[in-house]
Amino acid sequence: MRQRQLGALRVGEIGLGAMSFGGMFGATDEEASLRTLDAAQEAGITMIDTANVYGLGVSETVIGRWGRAATVATKCGIVSGPPRSIDNSEPYIRACLEESLRRLKRDHVELYYMHRHDPKVPIEEVAGTMARLIEEGKIGGYGLSEIAPYTLRRAHAEHPVTAVQNEYSLWTRQPELGLLQTCRELGVAFVAFSPLGRGMFGEHAPTRADFRSGVDFRHTNPRFVEPNFAANIAAIEPFRAFCRDRGWTVSGTALAWVLAQGDHIIPIPGTRTAEHLRDWLDVHPSAEDLAEIGRILPAGFAWGDRYGDHQSMAVERYC
Repeated sequence: MRQRQLGALRVGEIGLGAMSFGGMFGATDEEASLRTLDAAQEAGITMIDTANVYGLGVSETVIGRWGRAATVATKCGIVSGPPRSIDNSEPYIRACLEESLRRLKRDHVELYYMHRHDPKVPIEEVAGTMARLIEEGKIGGYGLSEIAPYTLRRAHAEHPVTAVQNEYSLWTRQPELGLLQTCRELGVAFVAFSPLGRGMFGEHAPTRADFRSGVDFRHTNPRFVEPNFAANIAAIEPFRAFCRDRGWTVSGTALAWVLAQGDHIIPIPGTRTAEHLRDWLDVHPSAEDLAEIGRILPAGFAWGDRYGDHQSMAVERYC
């Protein structure tokens, strides 16, 4: 697998998002997650992305039990509750990091994200906390998630940011309106989460029956409720046909499109199974193919917002 820059490190151009190891999108088990991690390593994926809230520590625990060498990124800042809240204070960040390191069975992580920015805490204070953790050898670099370009600029001026992690895919294009450009300008990696549209760009179109009521994020997400859901399935079907006609996997083609949007972009798709992971690899569209994909799925084609009001706490919107 080709590599891309993540701060001072070189990592595989595709990372592995480990949110699903915590059961967020359906039942899984430790053995299946361990097989997925093995398959990722065999494919040349070297960065594993997790968070303390994924399964309330389950995802980090699985990665810790796996125990193989990898570039590990984790996050803090979301307080699960109830009620759910955001905490960007230094004591909370430090306490969460120690808990994550214990679960991961590590004395440091290569990348530590602020999962959400609390607007009541100046981002310069967050950057200062992260800078001290870097100086202490606890983390290799820090990142920010779901932020706007102006927040990145302020944090980066205080202490260089390693990575920004925001949603980006064929159906979520907001980062094109300034954030991708700002990351490139500042030399910051852009880590694209949900690059497969939370399962919409899998090999088979999802159905509402696939979503677990009360647990699965998609159950109440605007893009996955009717009438939006049916409209989105229909809009993506011509893209599926395009992939089938070329003998390409749908997920591999969607990832190839994301990768083609900039060499500073690292997508982190997630999966619960090693078999699905193999679908991501070995799709190499031409410039003409990419242009056709853009015609089939133009910016703004998706029906519904990417978050409902109940899901958008501390998500920075700038357009």
